[in-house]
Amino acid sequence: MLAPALERTILQQKINSLKKEKNAVILAHYYQEPAIQEVADFIGDSLELSKKAAESTADIIVFAGVHFMAETAKILNPSKKVILPDMQAGCSLAESCPPEAFKKLKAQYPDHVVVTYINCSAEIKAMSDLVCTSSNAEKIINSIPAEKQIIFAPDKNLGKYLIQKTGRQMLLWDGSCIVHEAFSLDKLLQLFREHPKARIIAHPESEPQVLKVANYIGSTSGMLDHVKNSDHNIFIVATEAGILHQMQKEVPWKTLIPAPAKEDNTCACSECAFMKLNTLQKLYTCLEKEAPEISFSEGIMEQALVPIQRMLQLS
Repeated sequence: MLAPALERTILQQKINSLKKEKNAVILAHYYQEPAIQEVADFIGDSLELSKKAAESTADIIVFAGVHFMAETAKILNPSKKVILPDMQAGCSLAESCPPEAFKKLKAQYPDHVVVTYINCSAEIKAMSDLVCTSSNAEKIINSIPAEKQIIFAPDKNLGKYLIQKTGRQMLLWDGSCIVHEAFSLDKLLQLFREHPKARIIAHPESEPQVLKVANYIGSTSGMLDHVKNSDHNIFIVATEAGILHQMQKEVPWKTLIPAPAKEDNTCACSECAFMKLNTLQKLYTCLEKEAPEISFSEGIMEQALVPIQRMLQLS
């Protein structure tokens, strides 16, 4: 029986060989396990990976992330094969906004501009005027004429943050991410008392009470850049714990502490169970078999492409 580290290395070598053989590219989100990040061609947040997907010249795009991300890659690359290591890798936020229910809400406010966070299904994007990510959401909202009213979906926490930042009143869909709502404010404050020199950084999907105590609020890539460029050396990080791998590689001399979750768990932090469904073995198998593959109707794809292209142009 091989040692786990050796087994991982051999599997990574096989994946790298298959990539060359099949002209494939691996896009991985920061929240993926370290072993997957190590074989990825590009690591990023939703906006960065959307741009890489749009620019790709590969025949096959392997998306090591969750379902809505792979869907976005397919929308941007309709002629390419887009595969996902585990088709069950969904998203609690995307699932909080069922297309039929959202269609009814939209019908009640026909004059509103519909802005949807990228963490939603292709069907929701197809009903949108604009798509945004946490990196560019403020810019997207500010691009809408002041006289226009806005529906923002599906993340209510990001929506509340944007209302505060832009001063625009928006009709918010009542959705949220279970990972970013899992942080315990009491435990976070206790942790800060133990590390009084630490700066608290948080993703805007977090609940308002967490954002209120944060020293910096930003997207996943924004948090990474902030830690790299800051003069501070200790950070409490309130987002999915997978970011800590890449962050620590960038600043090995700094102390990074995951913000504590409400529930006790193995890492005492907040992890996305959906993201962690993807494993190195599943990544190898999906590349070898070129499955499971992302597919949906051309009509949905064409409609969903319009607001995504508008976002990329504005970004």
